[in-house]
Amino acid sequence: MIWEGIWPILGGGLTTLFVCVALVATKHLHGRMTLDTASGVHKFHTNPTPRIGGVGIMAGCLCSWLLFKFSGDPASPRAIEGENLFGLMLLAGIPAFLFGILEDLTKRVGVTSRLMATMSSGILAWWLTSTSISHVDIPGIDSLLAILPISVAFTAFAVGGVANSFNIIDGFNGLAAGTLIIALGSMGLIAVNAGDTALAIICLTILTITFGFAVVNFPLGKIFLGDGGAYLLGFLTAWIAVMLPTRDPTVSPWAPLLACSYPILEVLFSIWRKHNREGSHPGQPDKVHLHMLLYRRISKHKFANATSELQNGLTSIFAWLFAIAPACMAVIISDKTPALVTAFLIAAVLYRIIYVRITQFSWKAATTGRFVRYLPKQVKTGERRAA
Repeated sequence: MIWEGIWPILGGGLTTLFVCVALVATKHLHGRMTLDTASGVHKFHTNPTPRIGGVGIMAGCLCSWLLFKFSGDPASPRAIEGENLFGLMLLAGIPAFLFGILEDLTKRVGVTSRLMATMSSGILAWWLTSTSISHVDIPGIDSLLAILPISVAFTAFAVGGVANSFNIIDGFNGLAAGTLIIALGSMGLIAVNAGDTALAIICLTILTITFGFAVVNFPLGKIFLGDGGAYLLGFLTAWIAVMLPTRDPTVSPWAPLLACSYPILEVLFSIWRKHNREGSHPGQPDKVHLHMLLYRRISKHKFANATSELQNGLTSIFAWLFAIAPACMAVIISDKTPALVTAFLIAAVLYRIIYVRITQFSWKAATTGRFVRYLPKQVKTGERRAA
């Protein structure tokens, strides 16, 4: 049964909660290196805040693995499989975590270096588990993925991209953590339906660890996930997405993609937007991600009397709504590739409609194809109109 690993699951979540609370309580001791200031394009908090929630995440993961190893039933094949698999995943995630936490402490690790680190974690995970993406149910591409070097390279790129996508949306209290919980819960249910108890337990374990962090992070933002936490959790979630259809052939590879569609669409749309905006490039940060617009258009104006911390946290709730619907669909139609592809395309279209509606204040513009370049000047003009 899935509850046979209940103590390792709870132990990891409680450890993360305890470590995060301790980090907040002792920030006067380590704040010189760990506090995130309120200045910067992507910053929407008002007070310096510890950004090393990844330390609590890693502590929770290690605690869960140790409890799986020493408190589980040594005669249970499921316990042994879950312990070994989770341990290999943590080992593979070390490059992603280290480069992320180094950025949290020094603020000097470039995005390219961090992306390469997460891709390296993907390659290491393949080497440790002999698992890679071997098909995406698209003729022609599947033939290429049958070639091992191409399959491994594609897997590393996909894992790095998904891990980075969760880091991209880590801008408001609870946004990344809540989206991760939604994605992990969806893939855990798919694993249960497929009879993969070991993978379902791993999903629940990481979900509980993430929840332990979220208790301190949401809604008041007492501690941030940071790059270390975002890249580690992003990698672990991405690798579950790789393993799920590989271990369970009845599951379409598009099911985990749909479960993680919100951050993936955010990154794809962001690249497209910046590429088409004059004087910008895809690697340049800006202030017009969907969650940022939701904050300025809805949270600040509809809840003007709330504190800035609560406005920050409320933004995440609106963004979670966009993540929940595709994740639920992924569970319901996990074995139907055509329906999953259709659902992903619908999610992309809805993203576009909502985005244009927020930037142009017109459903007509969103549905007739009139699209803006999303220049900062236009966004600021929209803010004055909304006020």
